[in-house]
Amino acid sequence: MKKLLIILSLLICCNALLAQQDRFNISEEKAKILRVIENYIVANETQNIKLMEEVWAIHDNIEAFGTAASERLQGWEALKRVFVHQFNTFTDTYISARDQIVNIDDAGNVAWFSQMINYNFLLEGTPKRFEGVRHTGVLKKIDGQWKMMQMHLSMPH
Repeated sequence: MKKLLIILSLLICCNALLAQQDRFNISEEKAKILRVIENYIVANETQNIKLMEEVWAIHDNIEAFGTAASERLQGWEALKRVFVHQFNTFTDTYISARDQIVNIDDAGNVAWFSQMINYNFLLEGTPKRFEGVRHTGVLKKIDGQWKMMQMHLSMPH
């Protein structure tokens, strides 16, 4: 009887795990998330606010920390103002990413990522370069689309 209970318990657990895996394809979802992160980079490089609006959830509860001590932005309108100012100030932006890691919650609705980026641009004609910027964030699946909800950029010392 004990063996039967153990076998049934194992079958139930395995079945639950398989059912969970069937709900979404983790490789496909990670690829979609990486495209959103890539589109964030492309939006910065091409100064495309419309693409940035596709990347971010347009909500009051999103949040971003920039590299400056005062850069804690809450809500889409605050982020948008910073992006527009940045796009009007920076030129020739080039961003490269490496060491990307993406994780997804068991339900397939929330994801978090980390990566290292090198950020290059011209500011009033002067080249600027930030290497090894730590870039992390959280995405949420909204109406079937992955959207950024939170982001943090920091500079190593």
